[in-house]
Amino acid sequence: MKKLITIILMATMSLALITGCSSTDSDSEQNTANNEQATEQETETDEDNTLVMFTNAEFAPFEYFEGENIVGVDVDIATEIAKDLGKELKVEHIDFSSIVPAVINDKADIGAAGMTITPARMEEVDFSIPYVESIQHIIYKNGAEIKSMEDLKGKKIGVQLGTTGDLAISSAISEGDLKDSGAETKTYKNALEASQDLLLGRIDAVVIDKLTAEQIVKNNNEELGTVIFGDISESYGICVKKGNKELLDSINKTLERLISEGKIEEFIKNHSK
Repeated sequence: MKKLITIILMATMSLALITGCSSTDSDSEQNTANNEQATEQETETDEDNTLVMFTNAEFAPFEYFEGENIVGVDVDIATEIAKDLGKELKVEHIDFSSIVPAVINDKADIGAAGMTITPARMEEVDFSIPYVESIQHIIYKNGAEIKSMEDLKGKKIGVQLGTTGDLAISSAISEGDLKDSGAETKTYKNALEASQDLLLGRIDAVVIDKLTAEQIVKNNNEELGTVIFGDISESYGICVKKGNKELLDSINKTLERLISEGKIEEFIKNHSK
């Protein structure tokens, strides 16, 4: 009888232990699931409250580094867009040629980098209304006889990869005024790198957008000069993923306000010091 009672007691205790462990494991699993769900909800909330802008922060005055921060005309504009949407702006720096693919693949909500609206890009993304008109300029080293496109014949020309300047020079060499002239291009990640090579005599000229050219020359006014390159006019726009009409409409509404208030000219002036 004593043995039977002992066996029953041991069986009861074992069952209690098993039940207790199962309950603890179940509670632990439930807590983990709840924590994961809460984390996912927090992430979704953060994403909902954030406007992600990809840019190439090497295109002053539109985007450039000030210490570790990215600032510039496009950042000021995007800040206003985010504010009108009730969101916080997050800005990330990447290569210029990677901005459109990032927008297409949902890594960024908008792309803004002094980006020219072109038919080729419009096939990939949707653009806002234009907010700045520009034209290409040639940067040359003082003392060089470069006053027009004609003077680029036989020269080595620096361009930022994927920009209007790159496309314009490539077109001029392949089928335009520079065809069979001995002119050649050298591509760079940004206009600053190209201008450094110009100063070192590794190339003869740089072709880049007007305001950026003027900013570079201003910072090197004893060594560099600038002149208009041809008559290629261009318009800057902010790009979004194709079909994102709601965001595009909000962007256009903010741009219309900023243009009417003269704010964009003010931003340009502030960042062209």
